[in-house]
Amino acid sequence: MAFLAASPSPYHAVANAAERLEKAGFRQVEETEAWDGTTGGKYVLRGGAIVAWYVPEGAGPHTPFRIVGAHTDSPNLRVKPRPDTGAHGWRQVAVEVYGGPLLNSWLDRDLGLAGRLSLRDGTTRLVNVDRPLLRVPQLAIHLDRSVNDGLKLDKQRHLQPIWGLGDDVRDGDLIGFLEEEAGLARGEVTGWDLMVHSVEPPAYLGRDKDLVAGPRMDNLLSVHAGTAALAAVAGAEDAAALPYIPVLAAFDHEENGSQSDTGADGPLLGSVLERSVYARGGSYEDRARAFAGTVCLSSDTGHAVHPNYAERHDPTHHPRVNGGPILKVNVNNRYATDGSGRAIFAAACDKAGVPFQSFVSNNAMPCGTTIGPITAARHGIRTVDIGVAILSMHSARELCGADDPFLLASALTAFLEG
Repeated sequence: MAFLAASPSPYHAVANAAERLEKAGFRQVEETEAWDGTTGGKYVLRGGAIVAWYVPEGAGPHTPFRIVGAHTDSPNLRVKPRPDTGAHGWRQVAVEVYGGPLLNSWLDRDLGLAGRLSLRDGTTRLVNVDRPLLRVPQLAIHLDRSVNDGLKLDKQRHLQPIWGLGDDVRDGDLIGFLEEEAGLARGEVTGWDLMVHSVEPPAYLGRDKDLVAGPRMDNLLSVHAGTAALAAVAGAEDAAALPYIPVLAAFDHEENGSQSDTGADGPLLGSVLERSVYARGGSYEDRARAFAGTVCLSSDTGHAVHPNYAERHDPTHHPRVNGGPILKVNVNNRYATDGSGRAIFAAACDKAGVPFQSFVSNNAMPCGTTIGPITAARHGIRTVDIGVAILSMHSARELCGADDPFLLASALTAFLEG
């Protein structure tokens, strides 16, 4: 819950993951510098993505990897290049829809603003206005009597949030405000990657507090579990004897196709793994051997059975919250899981003492996808799609079982241990 609250953007998420790994003894390496083959924990940051790995003492150039894959981005509203707008005495912020959010979940909600500021000197600065700053007000029912028969939102006209009053809208107002918030001089910011977020903190829910409501569970829940698992494995007494090199790869831009230099369809993961092999004195043959023995668990949230819409689910597969991680299967390769992958995940769950469930989509409905098939195809790595079952996926506020994040982290730890 603390990780969700502190990570309103992918840039904050990777910074928080890096901070936790630093406390576990990891150190950052720069992509522009030469790498060495020393043992220990290392990580690379690139934008909203992080790849971290731990090299045990006994690792050879051809030692395979065990990878937990996830993504840091969530569907939301993102600020346009010319953000200052407004009409009829209202000051507004021009936003664009990112990914596939449940648009109605952003209405009448107190919103903050967070992201990355790029400065004139080439550096970047994180910013997080985590207080009520923006709001997308819904039209009153008196002016739309049919709204409860079906709400239809125009992405351009109906989603621009308000943040003040006045007719004197001037270019530079929003960025000037953020420069002041970040302690920067006026005109120092020359670029930005900004997004809105709900300022309502995560919270336990229910009579027995057996649920958690919060933002960005898709997919920071997996990023957090993967970070915790990697730190636990690297800090174990027998870490030097690990048979694999454990890896966390958390990518950006999954929600819009993964095609970027920080996305799963980009070169980042392959580059890091290859450089790790070569830094340990390996050849192309060693690289091929390492990749051939590598397995990736692509961890992303999935759909718990919804009590009000059970007919939308497969009738024989009803994953429940607090029932343990889900194994995601689709024979049309929207997920990368096959029978051998199931066996690997089942073994990890058995070792951890964690139950798991299976998920498939209703045959009459299209199936979503993940970074799993992309990772398998791009790198030739055996990949298994898993996750945690939640409700309200892609809402500004989602819902999971209070036990499931721990159960997922436990299964991922057992997987990384081999």
